[in-house]
Amino acid sequence: MGLRQFLIDAWSWLNYKPVMADAGRPGSRAFPELVKTWVPPQELRRLAAYKVLAAYDNNQAGQLAAAGGDEGALERRELGDAANLVDTALGYLLGSEQKVTVEGAEHADAETPTPGAAEAAAVQDRLRKWADKELLTFRVQQAERAAVLLGDSVMVLAWNPEKQRPTLRVYDPGFFFPQWDDEDEDFPRRVHLAWELPADDDAGLRARVRRVTYELGPISEDGEPGDDGVATGGRQYPWEPGRTSNVTCYLTDAEWLLEDLKNGETLDRLPMDKASFRVRPDGTELNRLDLMIDFVPVVHIANTIPDGGEHWGRSILARVLQALDELAATDSDSSAASATTGTPIIGLAGARLPVDRATGKPQELQVKAGAVWQLGETGRMDALDTSPQLAELRARVDHLLERIAANSRVTAAGLGTLEATEVPSGYALKLALGPLDALIGMMRLAREHKYRLLFKMVQRLYQAGRAEGWTAGETLPARLAWAPHTPTDRGAVLEEVVKAYGAGVLSLETAVAMLVEAGYPIEDASQEVARIRAKAEQVAAMRIAEGAARRERGDDQDRDDTQTAA
Repeated sequence: MGLRQFLIDAWSWLNYKPVMADAGRPGSRAFPELVKTWVPPQELRRLAAYKVLAAYDNNQAGQLAAAGGDEGALERRELGDAANLVDTALGYLLGSEQKVTVEGAEHADAETPTPGAAEAAAVQDRLRKWADKELLTFRVQQAERAAVLLGDSVMVLAWNPEKQRPTLRVYDPGFFFPQWDDEDEDFPRRVHLAWELPADDDAGLRARVRRVTYELGPISEDGEPGDDGVATGGRQYPWEPGRTSNVTCYLTDAEWLLEDLKNGETLDRLPMDKASFRVRPDGTELNRLDLMIDFVPVVHIANTIPDGGEHWGRSILARVLQALDELAATDSDSSAASATTGTPIIGLAGARLPVDRATGKPQELQVKAGAVWQLGETGRMDALDTSPQLAELRARVDHLLERIAANSRVTAAGLGTLEATEVPSGYALKLALGPLDALIGMMRLAREHKYRLLFKMVQRLYQAGRAEGWTAGETLPARLAWAPHTPTDRGAVLEEVVKAYGAGVLSLETAVAMLVEAGYPIEDASQEVARIRAKAEQVAAMRIAEGAARRERGDDQDRDDTQTAA
């Protein structure tokens, strides 16, 4: 292999697979969709990597390898280990629940609320109602499973005038084609979402490609930039009052017939004179439609923190893919060995074989219960015992599972393969889960800013749509709060909270927040604080009333004693 062929990039961990060399080659059976003329050449490796990972997730890695020329791969046994690893990591990432929180909202019901706390609580309540209507928990699970499996996922927001709220949709990352003008930019100014639509003979539709483009550009009075590219108009966005902006986001949604595309007319060079633009229900043509916002409403979620100069995440399977291949091969060998163990190979010497009366030839003997074979005086029967090899293969399966658990950092304890007798104490279990804690911490850190960006866009779309209750002003910081990914000792946390709050070193708001993080069923921290304070005030009032009643009874008793003495 020459140095020009030795690639080190975000998908180098797939270089060992011969099938990757077929990506983009004419006549490829493994990746026929990548031969299309509209697919950008620089995206071929990424799209091929997605397909390979999807094949592992669906127990079809052997079929994909066979399509690439390895006919023996069809005998490969895949028992769901890749999907199990993905689902396990996803479960730890998501935790038991996710909540939308706005900074400062927890202090809204305090005795002395901090400035802006009431506004933060109102925004938090509205965002949570939006999350319920848009099935945010469901959408997050959709997006995150793709991110954990493929390394990337895409969420797109759009303002719906009928519903009067932003709608959220999850796209396959294979449809996502960002256009970075400068490699140092964090966010692209132009994004394509593109996929192929197959021909439908019954409906009279030919094969075509659909491309949805979001692009930031200068504002003009007619919605188009001037010949010199300079904006001729400007506007003030409600989230930046007092500041005039000359940037807006344009939406284009069009289709092209595949037969009209020529070589070199890739996704970012499709001929606009052959485009067929889509039309909204109100009759508006989606050709550079001004969305009246100054951001691209597309959020790309990466499973890991990208390396410098990269933009793509890495799959949870990336570093253990070869181990999964070894495991599948061992499972295949184990299946073959179990066949010869259950139905052994038997050698006979001096046996009298029955003769087929029709053909006059000896019949084949079958190993089955109740079979009787006649042996001569010097006859002998020997059975091939493959049980030791089967036991060795099973031990190798356990060894490979341990390596996969360790190298993926999900750990044997996280996968549930660690025997309970091997954990002498809770502290030992905590140490065993250490790599998993670090993995989930890194994965959540990679998503922290992306979900903050998502909720910022939701607020700004509400403001741009002039929805009821959403006034002009600065966007408040909101985030997605994750539940603990591993079980917590609630008793220890409760004892710690009670002691710290009783000693006055923790505020009531912080104490309730700690209980929420420990997994106590508290729906809303601010409401819980309000209920606790109301209960405390009620108890204090009852004690004051009881004290007054005791004093009154004491005065009455004193008067009675005085009268008796008189």
